[in-house]
Amino acid sequence: MTNSYDKGRLNLPFVGIATFGKNPYQPDWSAIEADFAILGAPFDFGTQFRAGARFGPRGIREASTLFSFGHAGAYDHEDDVTYLEGVRILDIGDADIVHTDTETSHANIEKGVRAILASGAVPVVLGGDHSINIPCIRAFAGRPLHIVQIDAHLDFVDVRHGVRHGHGNPMRRAAEQDHVKGITALGIRNVSSTAKDGYDAARAMGDDILSVRQIRKLGVDATLARIPKGVDYYLTIDIDGFDPSIAPGTGTPSHGGFLYYEVLELIDGLTKQGNIIGIDLVEVAPDYDHSGTTTILAAQILLNTIGRIAHNRR
Repeated sequence: MTNSYDKGRLNLPFVGIATFGKNPYQPDWSAIEADFAILGAPFDFGTQFRAGARFGPRGIREASTLFSFGHAGAYDHEDDVTYLEGVRILDIGDADIVHTDTETSHANIEKGVRAILASGAVPVVLGGDHSINIPCIRAFAGRPLHIVQIDAHLDFVDVRHGVRHGHGNPMRRAAEQDHVKGITALGIRNVSSTAKDGYDAARAMGDDILSVRQIRKLGVDATLARIPKGVDYYLTIDIDGFDPSIAPGTGTPSHGGFLYYEVLELIDGLTKQGNIIGIDLVEVAPDYDHSGTTTILAAQILLNTIGRIAHNRR
């Protein structure tokens, strides 16, 4: 007896080219036709400690092949929903990075995000260190949005030794943009790259800051209630927002972080109370985790986020 799965190539995860989720590759940025477009931003010159996030996009793509069984979407028995069914995802490759040249590299990332937005797709950007958020947010100029940040660190440094565009600066640069109407920072904890004056400035500029412990005391629903409803969200996920017990492959790990379902439930709630119009996931540095756990986590949370955005929009 045969079934429809027996026809054509089985195309197992370890076979073929490792695009994101083994979805089609489109190198022509003027010909993007998709619901979601994946852009790599392999830039890590903004790091202050361990580099290596330049290999994040490649690692996440390879890990994402684990979830490439695309026969009938991804059925979730808890929700009784088949996610990703009929969702068009394209991988458009990487922005070109010019070594040691932050401004040119960031400009190339911004160009890629603008091309995705012009096509009508949702940009999903694979970092790279967190400084790549700066050109991503610039690309949304003229589109009001609220940033939801999942992170161990506040990243609200203004200028340090003349550096304005490192991975400790992105949320400060974002808050300065007219189209950014607010920031909710979730998971901030322990010793941070931002000093007290940065926290004071963040709150003065409309940043709502919650630690992992505070969120666990509040619960998911009460946490979501603090985030404006019915607006467009930009979601920026620093992998160090997760606990290093499940995400050791990052440059600045911080103990006391989120577990998988805590983040998934927060993201699921966001997709039900507003519209996620852009995503970046940053600071995955595969060389610090030879087990591949961190890259698998990154791929899994992104695919689940894409699935929930698409389903809850319907």
